Amino acid sequence: MPSAPASQDSLEQFSALFAENGILAGQVAGYRCRPGQHRMAAAVADAIEYSGSLVVEAGTGTGKTLAYLIPALLSGRKVVIATGTKSLQQQLYAKDLPAALKASGSQVKVALLKGRSNYLCLHRYELAQSDPQVWRMARGAIGQLRDWAISTEDGDLDAHADAAELGPLWPRITANADNCLGSECPKFDQCHLVRARREAMQADLVVVNHHLLLADLTLREQGLGEVLPGADAYIIDEAHQWPEVAGQFLGLRVSAAQLLELIEDLRRESLKEKVATPALQDVQNRTEQALAELGRSTGQIAPGERGAWPQGLDEALQTVEAVVTELAEQIQPLAPAGKGLEQCLQRAELYAQRLGTLSEAGGGMVRWVEMQRRGPSMSQTPLDVSADLTQMMGRHGGAWILTSATMTVNGDFASFLQRVGMPQAETLSLPSPYNYERQSLMLLPEGMPDPNSRDYSAAVSRCILPLIHASGGGCFLLCTSHRAVQEHAENLSRAFEWPLFVQGAAPRDRLLADFRESGNGILVATSSFWEGVDVRGDALRLVIIEKLPFASPGDPVVAARSKALQDEGRSPFMEQHLPQAVTSLRQGVGRLIRDVDDRGLLVVCDPRIRSKSYGRLFLRSLPPIPQTSDASRAIAFLNQLRVS
Repeated sequence: MPSAPASQDSLEQFSALFAENGILAGQVAGYRCRPGQHRMAAAVADAIEYSGSLVVEAGTGTGKTLAYLIPALLSGRKVVIATGTKSLQQQLYAKDLPAALKASGSQVKVALLKGRSNYLCLHRYELAQSDPQVWRMARGAIGQLRDWAISTEDGDLDAHADAAELGPLWPRITANADNCLGSECPKFDQCHLVRARREAMQADLVVVNHHLLLADLTLREQGLGEVLPGADAYIIDEAHQWPEVAGQFLGLRVSAAQLLELIEDLRRESLKEKVATPALQDVQNRTEQALAELGRSTGQIAPGERGAWPQGLDEALQTVEAVVTELAEQIQPLAPAGKGLEQCLQRAELYAQRLGTLSEAGGGMVRWVEMQRRGPSMSQTPLDVSADLTQMMGRHGGAWILTSATMTVNGDFASFLQRVGMPQAETLSLPSPYNYERQSLMLLPEGMPDPNSRDYSAAVSRCILPLIHASGGGCFLLCTSHRAVQEHAENLSRAFEWPLFVQGAAPRDRLLADFRESGNGILVATSSFWEGVDVRGDALRLVIIEKLPFASPGDPVVAARSKALQDEGRSPFMEQHLPQAVTSLRQGVGRLIRDVDDRGLLVVCDPRIRSKSYGRLFLRSLPPIPQTSDASRAIAFLNQLRVS
């Protein structure tokens, strides 16, 4: 497989920046020289200079953010940087980028751009203020929003102090691609989104997230315009998420929430323009009834989880398609009365088209359903996005640089490169600089039952309670299902008086902030807390992995991709389940040691990591953490942490 040794010229170019007593040491508090960071910066510079394809696995603590920011700033090229989540995007822009600008001495123009629904829509906010239903639903939130809406310069709702409290008000005061009035909006000249996009188009370096970059690339592919400036280089951070997010944009989705929002907007606009008719009201009511029946057709799907496409759903979906088509026909003669009605017509026609496509179930796609607060969301996702990503990168040209702390399985990039459509990319693997042998210990407890047995949850509780007691809290318990989260949270609430934080009880960022502040908290969570979570210092000293994070075989996307591999005579376990589970485990383990002074215990309760032949692959893919099966040694290690 190609490797990516940095050129000598590039290594020399960055030596003064990344040296022990170099420029970064004088600019960044607590800076430590890391040879891996220097090597990565040089390799990124070469890739940008020669429009290459580069995949970099940079272990925790490598300092990969500065390692790609500084060469990007010094390149003299247009660069788009995309990271996995809005919180990481905000951290990169507000913390890492200013440090990189200062250290590099660069004067390039930079910008932050989020998706449309992150900005206050002044037009929809004005409508919400005059809507009695909104006041009944969220009187307190809209009242608190008023002063902020007057004073904000960028309209970024994530910066609003009470953003987490906006809840159901959020879609009423933001726009999306379906309901934005564009240049016809009465507030267009004051629009926060328009201003942010204008700044992004003029910038030399733009920070976005995966969703926004893929949305922009998809628009360009369809010839429907662009959101971001044309770039000479694209840098994708947290790139282990890239193929999964790409599947969302290369597929199709229609939700009950979208259709109900259309009905609400249509009622408001038809009353405002005084064109409401009995026939229109009748078809609006029948649309709501059809959506209620659609919800009943989805069966028992747990909220927030993907379910297989039920047998009776096609008939209910066709009914919704017919009534939405009729809705568009009723809006057609009324649309000239106002821009809002015209836009409602466009949305109705678009949704009818998407519903028809979903009903037809094209080849190479898998259909699935997710139950949300306002009803089902129906999607179809490509079984394989690699060819689409290859074509997309080829058409847009420039350098493509993908980086993450977790890309390889036992040091091999092959599985990841295949999934992202970059089989010929150069690769660079940089180990973490942390001293895991000194800083950590891994307990693989003996005598644990099979994870599928009824006794497993109780056995996990018996195993972990003494460990949590010895650590004095400061614990993450990472589970693989919402059911396990609730079971363990209930057990822990009875066993300890330390602060207990449970996923779903509050917004993610608030849970993390409260956990850090507590110093002795216990956080019980599932998938979204296995990665992108950074708790440094004594607040986190114990990470417990309940089960190896294999994807549920009942997940419709997982099942369909497995069948496609089987049909080709390939092994779904070796090519799909195992590589992705290894990546997920590495992410979870990566929560423990986040700084050079961190110390902690890792516990992997699942006995398969030792009893199954594939368990060795998991262990070889983890950092070099010393292992023990002796619980008393683990407790002694935790006791030592508390007194040191």
